[in-house]
Amino acid sequence: MSCRLGSTVSRSVRQMATLHKPSLTGKSPTAIVMLNMGGPSTVPETYDFLKNLFMDGDLIPLPFQRVLAPLIAKRRTPQIEKQYADIGGGSPILKYTEMQGAGMCELLDELHPETAPHKPYVAFRYANPLTQETAQRMKADGVKRAVAFTQYPQYSCSTTGSSLNELFRRGRAGEMGDIEWSVIDRWGTHSGFIEAVAQNIEAALAKFQQSARSDVVILFSAHSLPMSVVNRGDPYVLEVSASVNAVMDRLGHSNPYRLVWQSQVGPSAWMGMQTGEAIKGLARLGKKEVILVPIAFTSDHIETLYELDLEYMKEGKELGMELHRAESLNGSPVFIRALADITAQHLRDYSARTIGPTSVQMGLRCPGCKNMTCGQQKHWFARAGRS
Repeated sequence: MSCRLGSTVSRSVRQMATLHKPSLTGKSPTAIVMLNMGGPSTVPETYDFLKNLFMDGDLIPLPFQRVLAPLIAKRRTPQIEKQYADIGGGSPILKYTEMQGAGMCELLDELHPETAPHKPYVAFRYANPLTQETAQRMKADGVKRAVAFTQYPQYSCSTTGSSLNELFRRGRAGEMGDIEWSVIDRWGTHSGFIEAVAQNIEAALAKFQQSARSDVVILFSAHSLPMSVVNRGDPYVLEVSASVNAVMDRLGHSNPYRLVWQSQVGPSAWMGMQTGEAIKGLARLGKKEVILVPIAFTSDHIETLYELDLEYMKEGKELGMELHRAESLNGSPVFIRALADITAQHLRDYSARTIGPTSVQMGLRCPGCKNMTCGQQKHWFARAGRS
């Protein structure tokens, strides 16, 4: 059934992209601003990416951050440069985000012509194009209406929250002009997203012998969080778990599975267990057939191409395991259609005034939040970006 659905959606995407579009000459575009962490497109950009990342207290809180962040970035740069070299000379996340945005907006012009033309903008937090650069482009394009669309399916203050904080700072400073904003802040259980992930898992399962297929362990791997963030009430762990449960419901709970965490940085306590340790533990228990599923990433980048594909695959093979990774969403037509459907429904509901600029859930700060910018940002977006 899933293969037929994927074929149908693929044909639908191609057909809709070629339909006649109404004349929209001179109309200000509706900006769909795709928020993400980003990654260095070339190896020489690695230091700046790392410095920006370690400077972000929303993601990695550090004492004396302005002093320590550049030092940590400088120390880690040679190792991370080698990793980017090993995956082809840079991160492909910009390429895939632009591809997804272009496909989404082609469909949006047909799905919701009232707000056409729709134009995608990429706003990365730590790599080019940075939010500041995107803000300047939007102002030059005369944008008056924009949707901040997080590309993290599950919400965390350290990811989506940090990107929204940066967007708020640029907006409050007047760098984007006068724009009416609304926000898509989470979508980790949307049926189209779940279907795209499930289809990729089914494709990975097909690589195993049919007689052993039902015993394959599905390891959903998500980027970990510092326990200091989790313990202040961040919803990320709950929302990733909800995505995993929805995928397994779609798969009919056909296989045993676990949710594990990757990409821990630094000596402080982070969410566990770590993906690498889980692989070793499964091998010790005699579970030698495993699928790795990047459940919190919407396209390939260093965490999938290096950490999952090179590091963990090597460890698994050394332990005598058969490991395969479910493909990232990348150019999946099912996923691109999901992005368009999410945005079209948001635009319809916002135009009908059945929703406000932000979701009910986005309005609630973490119970342990002490970040004043977070509170100001939520208030600003709840007023559609009006001061």
